[in-house]
Amino acid sequence: MEQRKLPLVSVVIPHWRGKEILFRCLNSLLAANTLSTEIYLIDNGSTDGSVDEAIRQFPLVKVIRAEKNLGFAGGCNLGIRESKGEYVLLLNDDADVTPGFLEPLVKAMEADTTIAACQPKICSIRYPKSFDYAGAAGGFLDIYGFPFCQGRIFTTIEEDRGQYDDPCEIFWASGACCLLKMSALRAVGPLDEEFFAHMEEIDLQWRLRLAGYKIVVVPTSTVRHEAGTTLSPDQPYKTYLNHRNSLIMILKNHRVKTLIHVLPVRLFLDSVAVLYRVLHGQILNAFAILRALGYVLFNLTAILQRRDQRKAMVRQSDRILPVLMYRRSIVWDYFLLKRRKFPDLPPQAFVRAGND
Repeated sequence: MEQRKLPLVSVVIPHWRGKEILFRCLNSLLAANTLSTEIYLIDNGSTDGSVDEAIRQFPLVKVIRAEKNLGFAGGCNLGIRESKGEYVLLLNDDADVTPGFLEPLVKAMEADTTIAACQPKICSIRYPKSFDYAGAAGGFLDIYGFPFCQGRIFTTIEEDRGQYDDPCEIFWASGACCLLKMSALRAVGPLDEEFFAHMEEIDLQWRLRLAGYKIVVVPTSTVRHEAGTTLSPDQPYKTYLNHRNSLIMILKNHRVKTLIHVLPVRLFLDSVAVLYRVLHGQILNAFAILRALGYVLFNLTAILQRRDQRKAMVRQSDRILPVLMYRRSIVWDYFLLKRRKFPDLPPQAFVRAGND
């Protein structure tokens, strides 16, 4: 039987500012691509002239202008709505792709129709031998809503020695470089624009899992990324978004009986985080966590109402959902038990959650 020709891929790149990182990304993308693609550059309210210069230097790139900064979630959704491909690649403007990176991702999804999202191995631009903070070799989530990766747990980032070169199922694929199946997006809906930035791809892929799809990492593909170019790690606004969005995500997607025992522990952990920040003189970051808790409390009714979307996505015929989650606290394991690397974590703690 004749093999199907690899389909069109739509590449969506949200951009706010930074001519140097944008041109590096576009040059690497155009040099690396061997498949049929269309490239959408989303002008997320940029004011530095970088998009106008990109129009002149990269005529093949299609520019979509937003009236204001819609964040990563809104910018990506704007591009997704215009995309014509069977697959859409979300790509950060501070990423640098490698030759032939896209073909292994597409082939992996073509080989298994249950895969809705995948990511390459993501290494650091600044430290080429190390994984990158944003995604590393595939993302996971603990039961309390704290994300981590193969190759990166909190601030411990491993060198890439080939230890994660086996393709495997993961919980989430990084928005720094993530290939999504368009038909699956139509089934579960787009990125949640309330998130603005940070963890919106995890929320989306949790919904994909609830709908019965798989998420995988494809280590034969490699991309380099420069983490922290949009928001620095210690910036209070980033702290706010991470804590707020994580809480929204678990409230939207966890089972009710899971939330009953997860939420009190999560609130305790956030309280400890506030105390830690105060004791270390990080008053603005402590306030950012409190602000995140306040936002969720004030909007709790609206957040819980969106759980109806969760129920609609659960395959009623499935008694076990493919939600591969870490059922322990990664905070406890990392900070108290000193389990600093992914292989140090107990494998039996990664389990598949059941239906409501």
